[in-house]
Amino acid sequence: MGTKGREIVKMDVEHLLLLLNKAYSDEWFAYYQYWLGAKVAKGPMKEGVMAELLQHAGDELRHADMVAQRIIQLGGSPVESPKQWYEMANCSYDPPSDPYVRVLLEQNIKGEQCAIQTYNALLAETKEGDPVTYNMVLQILQDEVMHEEDLQALLEDLDLMTSRG
Repeated sequence: MGTKGREIVKMDVEHLLLLLNKAYSDEWFAYYQYWLGAKVAKGPMKEGVMAELLQHAGDELRHADMVAQRIIQLGGSPVESPKQWYEMANCSYDPPSDPYVRVLLEQNIKGEQCAIQTYNALLAETKEGDPVTYNMVLQILQDEVMHEEDLQALLEDLDLMTSRG
């Protein structure tokens, strides 16, 4: 990390690195949950749900990249082993063992709600202590809120479609 870049961080960097590695682990689980769900989805509106899940998977991978870059800028190392994700993650990984679109949507809504809580807490932690991380977290939080909204809209559409059929 650059000298001036480190000077502006007015908080415990080790604590921040721990929080960022937890978020990094969450992002990899979210990516994989979305990606795999998109591959196995079945049921009404399957194509639309698959497209949304793949788009969200790409966003989660981008988030993992952003968080990894920030961890490195702060002089840390991103979690190196997927086994560690289970230990570090704030949010759970729900395997898409039931490929029905309703179940997939509900699982991913739950994941987004956890991500919103995680990033909202990280936003509060970094507000006064690290403007660079704060700005990154704000960008990611905006995406997570939009993801929850997108998934809930698909679930509402599915409910309308199946209740009239």
